[in-house]
This record gives sequence, C-alpha cells and structure tokens, in this order.
Amino acid sequence: MEFCALGRLGVGAPYARRYIFNWNLGRIMKISTIEIQSWRSIKSLKVSFQELMILIGQNNHGKSNVLNAILFFFGEIKPQALDFNEDQDELFVEITFDELGEHEKLTFSKYVTVDNQIRVRKTATKSGSMVYQGYTQTPIEDCLKESNASSYTNRSIAEATPFSYLLPESGRITQAIIKQAQSKYIEQNLGIIDFSYELESTNFLGAKNVAKGIFGDVFHIPAIKVASDDYSNKETSLFGKLYGRIISELSESNVEWEEAKNRMSALFKLLNKEDDDGNLNPSRPEQLNNFENSLNGHLSDWGADIELEVIAPNVDEVFRSNTQVWINDGFKTDISRKGNGLQRALSFALIKTLADKLREQQSSHEETARSSSRSMFFLLEEPELYLHPQAQRALLESLVALSEAGAQVILCTHSSSLIDLSKYKSICIVRKESTQQGTKACQCTDELFVGDGKKDFNLSYWINPDRSELFFAKKVVLVEGATEKTVIPFLAQSLSVFKHDYSVIDCGSKNNIPMYCNLLNKFGIPYVAVYDIDHQAHKNDQARQVADARSQAIEDAIVRTLGSSVTLVSDIEEELGMPRGVGGKPYAALEHVSQAGFAMPESVKEKILSIYE
Repeated sequence: MEFCALGRLGVGAPYARRYIFNWNLGRIMKISTIEIQSWRSIKSLKVSFQELMILIGQNNHGKSNVLNAILFFFGEIKPQALDFNEDQDELFVEITFDELGEHEKLTFSKYVTVDNQIRVRKTATKSGSMVYQGYTQTPIEDCLKESNASSYTNRSIAEATPFSYLLPESGRITQAIIKQAQSKYIEQNLGIIDFSYELESTNFLGAKNVAKGIFGDVFHIPAIKVASDDYSNKETSLFGKLYGRIISELSESNVEWEEAKNRMSALFKLLNKEDDDGNLNPSRPEQLNNFENSLNGHLSDWGADIELEVIAPNVDEVFRSNTQVWINDGFKTDISRKGNGLQRALSFALIKTLADKLREQQSSHEETARSSSRSMFFLLEEPELYLHPQAQRALLESLVALSEAGAQVILCTHSSSLIDLSKYKSICIVRKESTQQGTKACQCTDELFVGDGKKDFNLSYWINPDRSELFFAKKVVLVEGATEKTVIPFLAQSLSVFKHDYSVIDCGSKNNIPMYCNLLNKFGIPYVAVYDIDHQAHKNDQARQVADARSQAIEDAIVRTLGSSVTLVSDIEEELGMPRGVGGKPYAALEHVSQAGFAMPESVKEKILSIYE
C-alpha cells in the first residue's frame, strides 16, 4: 500500500501556511518553573517558563542539558552514571505546573495548591532507582492540619477552633466531620491562611511507577534526525503511531471495513482442522488434509502427529506494516532522496498532525479521577538546521502560533532568525562561566517598558529584525544609526582589532539606546553605547539641552559592571572630518574612510580601540 503526499511541499510561504493551527487546547497545564540539580554540567539551576521558551547560548554551555533534563522528568530518557554532576550520587528535576484545567485538578487533586499549581520532583540515584514525589500544601496552624483531625473530636476542644461554626450543634464529632470542617474553613479563608509546602515521603499519586504520559504528551525532535525514521512503518515511529490511530478509527466507525476484517478472519479459519468449538471442520480444503496425512505417515514410527494451524493475522497491523510513504514534489521518491530541508519540514508536519489527532481523541474522552493530562510539550533541538533564513522565520511564526494555541514549545537554537525581540520573556541565555559554578541561566521576566516604550522598541525591531543577534554576542556595540554600523567595523578592521563575536546593533535612533541598555542589563550581556553628544556649531542652546537630556538618559541606563559609553563630540561625520551636506550618509562615510589618502584622526582611533578592547 502506498501513502503518497502529493503536491509540492516547499519550505517558503507554503511551509508557513502548513503550520497555521486551527485547534485551541484551552486551559491546559503548562510548565511554570523548572529546577535542576546535579544534572550533567548543571550544579543547580532554576528557569521560569513561558508558553514559548527559546534556549540560546554558546556551544557546550548546557542548552541541551536543560532540554535533556526535561526529557528525563517526562520519562523519555534514563540517566546514566555520567549524567550525575561530578561526584554526586543523586540528581533531581523538579517542575512546577500551573494553569491547571478541571481535568488536571481532578487527576492531581492531592497536590493542587491555592495558586492552582502542582509541584513534582523526579529523583534518580546512581544505584538506578528513580522516584516521583509531589509537594503537598499544609496549613501552618495545627488545628487546620488534616493529620491532626483526631485531636479535635472532643467537642470542648473543637469549639475552641476557628472552624467551630462549621460543626454540628449536637451529636458525636468524628474525624470525618473535623476533616470536612477543616476543608470548608480553608476554602472560605484562602486569602488569610498561611501554608507550608512539603515534599511527600511517599510516591507521587501513591504509585511506585508513574505512568508515562500522565503529565501530557511529549514530542521531541533532536538536532540530527533521519526523517525516514519518523515515516517508517514501524509501530514505534511517529508515522506508525499516527497511522495506527487512523486504522483503529476505521475499525470503530467504518462498517464495511469491519465486515471485511471479519470475512478475512473467517477465511483463515476455514483452513484449520477444527473450528472454534473443537469440532472437525468439514469445509477445510482436501489438499491440507492430504498434506498432514502424508507428513504423519512418515512419522508413524515416532508416535507423533503434525497438525497445521493457520493463524489469522492482525489486519490492522498488516495494513500499517505494508504502507509505504512517497513524496511527490514534482518527482516521486521516498523521503531519503529529498533534500534535508524538506525532510525537516516533513518531520514537523508529522508531529503537528499527530498533535491534532491526539487533541481530537482527548476531547472525546470522559475525564476520570486518574488519567493523563491533555498537555502537549514540544522539545526541538536546533530546528533551524537545513532551513534557509526565510523558512526559519516562517517556522518561528508557526511555533509561536502553536504556543498560542495551548501547547508549550521549548527549543534550543543558534539562529537569530528564531529570536523575536518583542518576546524577550521567552528568551533564556544558558551560560557556563566556570566548571565550579556550572551551567547558569539568565532571563528577564520583568516588564522592560513603560508608556509607549514597548511600541517604540517593537517598531525599531521590525525595521531591522537582525538586531536579534545581540543575544548571541560576546559584546554588543550599540550605535545610533546605519552610518556608525557601517563605519565602526570597517575602522576596527583597518586597526586589526575587529572581532566577529562583537555585534554592532543599529538602534534606530539615540532615543532607543536606553531601551537596548535595559534589555542587555537584564540578560547580563556586556555592551558599549556609542552616541553623539550633538553639540554641532549650528545648534542653539535649546537644541543642545535636549541633546544633553538624551545623553543623560543613556548614561543613567548603563550598568557599569556590564556597560560603558563612548561619545562622539558632535557626530561621526564631524569626527571623521567629512564635509556637511553630503547625501547617502552611510555610503558617503564609507567612501570617505576608504580613500587612499584618508588619515584616521587620533581621537577616532582611540575610540575604536576603546570599543573593541
């Protein structure tokens, strides 16, 4: 059987359309925070999560370790001896989930806090043991603790408690009555009761082994993956899982399909010597009887008989295992003969289709007291691989849409095309400053802007989206505009001090530089702000006062442990000795410093050296 994906599956505009999602998962629990202890390069790490999480950082600093710690928590991988940091014998990953829907509240009722969260730890030891434990919420006041209910069954003692008004006026007071009164009182007074959160000593949900998938479905695309593995007809492949579900639905909803399966099963039974009740089958073909008799005749001296039994195959399995996937983009072949970019796109398409199918099935199931969460988590390692820049930006748009639809998307990337400055809260820079400190995370969960600041910042970003590369820089050079961005690197190269890991960022105007300083301060990225004092001779006192106020705003925004400033007396053109009124400033400035007789002013040389020191 062939499964043919007809049409052109490009990775440009059609690729973007292919990943616009119609479904919405509604209120479904998501990861709020994750704490990792003693996992690989991580000694101790805590990260706050958004619906979309983008992990970035230099190679070998621990991005993949964060991702793999999440996979360990969800039961997707098992730790090996080398996964334990240094000489530690124990590691754990602890996740706080929030935005619990009614489904999760029912499943995890024992652990749900007043903030509608649950907190779960998974611990592993070098000896091989693994255990899940949850945090339980306990009132600090002794009389409200359920474990102390037996101490208040005496009426005179119970009447001294704050929940006494909830007790029956007469009759015997049992532990059950006390517990009910405690619970009701807590529910009525959540805002004034203090709680402690304690890790339970028993297993999570009381189960020795937590069922895989109870926290939701996890979809993982590693950096290097053979797409043909996803589209193989094996039961464990993504295609096999999805196709198997479709075939199962055929059995449940298609009467003709079910009748055909029954006829095939009856046909195989005709070949056997006996029917299901043990009676001789008169309809069995004579050829099979003769074949058995011939074999048994040659075995008569051994006192043994041979009986042939034909076992009916699992028809669903036959259809799944005999399905071949073809891709037709103008030339019909299997997946392995397509380009890496198309292969990558096909893997993403398959995971999204599977997610849609899971969502459909979950919405039709009744919720029970113990069932898996409907949450979906997508973990992607370097999804930009094999995709050209335009396709990468289309992919980001798709991932944002997926996160807004209700799933949680977590990705590691080296691509600035997958960074959206307006979503700075989703960005987490993973660094390993030293082996003693281990891997650390730097992120900004605060509001950076007030008033129209966010509007201005987003506008400057949309004008020039390559500003996202600042998150990957060893040091950022903030400049006012295109002229400085063009000339400063050129002059640095002529002085042999240029560095590729320094990013020169055109902020769009002098007014925008403080916003970029604030952003870099929050993420701990070193920087230097280069700006004009704007004291040109033709400006009056009022214009110079306005310029001074803008300069002071930049200086006030700089955190001196991270940033510094370099000022140009009037502007870059005047510093370079260019004549006034020349059009096409960036080009004119570059042409000026490129001419054979150009002598770099000493003041400019000192400033360039200061920027790249």
